[in-house]
Amino acid sequence: MRATRVRRLRARRAKEITCIVVLTIGGSLAFAQAQAKDVHDVGVWVVERASAQPFGKAADALDEANPSGVAVGSSIVSVEAVVSGKVHDVHTNASTVGALLSAMGIRADADDRVAPPPSTPLHPGTVVTFDRVQSAVRAVTVAIPAPVDVEYTTSLGLGEVRVIQPGSDGLRLVTERVEIVNGAVVGRETISSVQLRAPVPGRALAGPEPPGAGLTQAPFTGLRRQSGQATWYDPPWSGLTAAHPFLPMGTYVSVVDVATGRSVTVVIDDRGPFAPGRIIDLSPEAFSALAPLGRGVLRVRIDW
Repeated sequence: MRATRVRRLRARRAKEITCIVVLTIGGSLAFAQAQAKDVHDVGVWVVERASAQPFGKAADALDEANPSGVAVGSSIVSVEAVVSGKVHDVHTNASTVGALLSAMGIRADADDRVAPPPSTPLHPGTVVTFDRVQSAVRAVTVAIPAPVDVEYTTSLGLGEVRVIQPGSDGLRLVTERVEIVNGAVVGRETISSVQLRAPVPGRALAGPEPPGAGLTQAPFTGLRRQSGQATWYDPPWSGLTAAHPFLPMGTYVSVVDVATGRSVTVVIDDRGPFAPGRIIDLSPEAFSALAPLGRGVLRVRIDW
């Protein structure tokens, strides 16, 4: 009679799963026993990790166990789950990554990232990463900065700037595909771009920079590049030199003939030119490296 009762008791207990629940009591870890009556239940107990401590508070009671009918393991394993960038220490009897995520109430779609793959068995110390990935199409309006045509003149003082005609920005409609990971935009791809309004250039007059000073970026644009006309003049020295209205003396500048692609590198050692549309005056040696002196004027791009 006693042996029969023992066998029945063992059979009933074999249908139960004992899971470890981790709680924090007074800053220390305490372990309690909880039982899932159905052998198909998956228990998940999450301990939230604080930034300066290996463990933090235990999950709320409603979040401690979510039943799932798949992949029940025979024992409890402790793993790390990084969900949308937040780290959790997890104790579970789920046997696969997919079963763990399902028990945590996470439903991954085709765009989401799960590592390792959902079918991967769980082992103690496994790190499971889940990132929620979304793709959206957005239309945004973008300002087109108005260019400013700057004419350098000796009629103004050194470094003086006077706006003659303010410009107005244009407007562009840009349609883009945006990739969002865990709520943050991580990538953009332009699908189409349509100009709604053209920018209107402004005009300004400027005096040259003092010989002992200078600007490393073009006024109004902030660029380290200019496009315009190049001429040549005859300085009282020879070599690959040039005059420029605002670049510091000693700056090396690459000058490219837009028509032919030929280029020459010069060093700035003078001020000028002072005429509409002109951006640099080259020495005869420098101009000759691009075209015959008889050309007089070249359309160039300069970079420094």
